[in-house]
Amino acid sequence: MRLPYAPSTPPADSPSSVAEIYSRIAARRKPRPLIPLDLTLLHSPPVASGYNAFVGALRTETVVPQSTLELAICRVAILTDAVYEWNIHAALALKAGVTGQALSIVWSAPKGMVQDEEEGLGKKEVAVLRYTDEMTVDVKVKDATFDDLRQHFNDREVLELTTVVAGYNAVSRILVSLDVGENNAKKMKTVEELEGELKG
Repeated sequence: MRLPYAPSTPPADSPSSVAEIYSRIAARRKPRPLIPLDLTLLHSPPVASGYNAFVGALRTETVVPQSTLELAICRVAILTDAVYEWNIHAALALKAGVTGQALSIVWSAPKGMVQDEEEGLGKKEVAVLRYTDEMTVDVKVKDATFDDLRQHFNDREVLELTTVVAGYNAVSRILVSLDVGENNAKKMKTVEELEGELKG
């Protein structure tokens, strides 16, 4: 970590508003303790509060299936080389029903090169991954890519998917730039390792 972590409890001399922010973040993480990303963001409690509300909405108040969101988040992690993000969200993707075969494609496909004929991915998943690739790498999304996505999602779902991809691009840039969790020098877990952990 390139910065020291903020304390895991509010400093004694902090105003009540800071204690409330700590409490809200702890409630979202419960029963787990605050994670390294929280302890990074808590250097600026207002930023940590806004992040907690934003990502909390993405994680718990969207209508897009969790498996679809995790597929996109995992692709962002691969494209941005965010080890911390991959190791957490690839496991969540498997738990949400994404197959190991699909995750292996997410892991190995070159940027912008997810193919229709990839075994293990349906047309909807291919549309999501192509959209994620273009949002993450090029920022501008081709009309054909967007039109393909619209075949599978309504207006709210497109907005939610877009915001999740954008939001987790922001997360990965915080994680990697500051080496949150001291993961930059580590290797991403393979799909086989993650599947083994899930079975174990």
